[in-house]
Amino acid sequence: MRRLATACLLLLALAADALGAPRHFVFFGSDRERIRERSFLDAPHVAGAQLRYSWRELEPERGRYALGPLLEDLAFLERHGKRLWVQIQDVSFSARVLVPEYLVKDPAFGGGVAPQFSEGAPPRFAGWVARRWDPAVRARFVALLEAVGAAVDGRVEGVNLAETSIELADPGPAGFTPAGYAAAIREIMTAARKAFSRSRVIVYANFMPGEWLPHDDRGHLRAIYAHAGRIGVGVGGPDLLPHRKGQRNHSLPLIAARGPDVVAGVAVQDGNLADKDAATGRPVTVAALYRFARDSLRLDYLFWGTEEPYYSRDVLPFLRALAAGAE
Repeated sequence: MRRLATACLLLLALAADALGAPRHFVFFGSDRERIRERSFLDAPHVAGAQLRYSWRELEPERGRYALGPLLEDLAFLERHGKRLWVQIQDVSFSARVLVPEYLVKDPAFGGGVAPQFSEGAPPRFAGWVARRWDPAVRARFVALLEAVGAAVDGRVEGVNLAETSIELADPGPAGFTPAGYAAAIREIMTAARKAFSRSRVIVYANFMPGEWLPHDDRGHLRAIYAHAGRIGVGVGGPDLLPHRKGQRNHSLPLIAARGPDVVAGVAVQDGNLADKDAATGRPVTVAALYRFARDSLRLDYLFWGTEEPYYSRDVLPFLRALAAGAE
């Protein structure tokens, strides 16, 4: 039975490479020490690692940038023939605040962050997000992008901005409007493209506050994708969930409809491989997600998460089969 499964994986690999395929990265997130694992370093079909660095880590004090850990990770990966993809994180889904302390303490920044709340009655606290819509906070984030870009642009494969989806209390913090937030995201995209003129830039544009497609379309998410096409920024999202109605009505069709020169990358994160195919009632498979990413979305990059047992049992064997098929 195992031989039959391996043979099927190899056939899938051969067919995939014949059609063209996305580049594969392992999303280690904040577990950055895992780039030293032999299962990763010895995987020839894995181009590199996607690592997450918080704004607070990168700028511990105003105007002082601590890029040492990022540069060390980059040098290690370069020595081993792997590429680095940087995710700059300004949003948490826990009690952790990921923006620098000076933003929180200085009244000029309005607290620096805003609380997020999950849907339900009553709403529950769900983390913190930087006040991206606040010009003062946004200016400091742009300065961060410029500092990181000056240090690693062209050396890293790419950088992605954290997801656009946020859940704020109704009616929202002072100064927040959905339209203003959408405009702020576009400004950040433009700044990121300028800071990283040689590396790839992707915005994780999955949902936008103030609308819910298709019945309540205010044009906010579509404007993000249109702006990405105009300025040469890539598009994508944090979850590859082809069977979820929300994704099917929002990011997935926009990714698929992007122009031929717009790169795209999507992450297979925790929970994605436990999702079920509505047609069969069974959990999705690595092979099925891969085919959807390659054929329906035409992705340039796939970022595979390390959730177990899927990573060791399913993802790594599949990528090894791709490597064998390429040979």
